[in-house]
Amino acid sequence: MAKKRTKADRLERQTEQLGKRVDRQPDEIEKEPSTLAPTSDEPTVLIPIEQQIQQRAYELYEQRGRPDGHDLDDWLQAECEIKGTQANAAAA
Repeated sequence: MAKKRTKADRLERQTEQLGKRVDRQPDEIEKEPSTLAPTSDEPTVLIPIEQQIQQRAYELYEQRGRPDGHDLDDWLQAECEIKGTQANAAAA
């Protein structure tokens, strides 16, 4: 029988994943960060795509009511939305 994941297990896995991200070599990190379009006359702020995806995934998590167990779903949905937005902006 599969072991039920606890909140502590999930936090441990996330901590491990964050550690792996920090350990990446410079050539593995995006050379040019992505940008979000400014909403007004504000200057353009450069935000790495991974951070944009992380922020959107967290928004999806909160919209769902903050239940555990959907982190991968939220991440993949956010990734599709962010990369789709960038592709549409590049095509325009």
